[in-house]
Amino acid sequence: MGMGFLVFNRTTGGHFTCQEGQSVLKAMEQRGLKCVPVGCRGGGCGFCKIRVLEGYFECGKMSKRHAPPEAVEKGEVLACRIYPLTDLIIECPPQPAAGFAR
Repeated sequence: MGMGFLVFNRTTGGHFTCQEGQSVLKAMEQRGLKCVPVGCRGGGCGFCKIRVLEGYFECGKMSKRHAPPEAVEKGEVLACRIYPLTDLIIECPPQPAAGFAR
């Protein structure tokens, strides 16, 4: 097992460990955390957008429509396609109160 990085979620006040080479979304899902909606898990739909406030990460391929280079530079990324290189502090956007079910 590789080295783990601590990911602190400023939105919820919680934290979790993300293993080296693991996406932030995968680490969230393994712990049952539901900070962001989940869609394609491949960087194309934009559902799992978060903001990285502190720390370093590398990016996998993401849709430029949902994560244009200027947004990525500001830390606005897709949780399914970022891999921590250091501990991170993230924020998740507020979710609609109504949810997705009708």
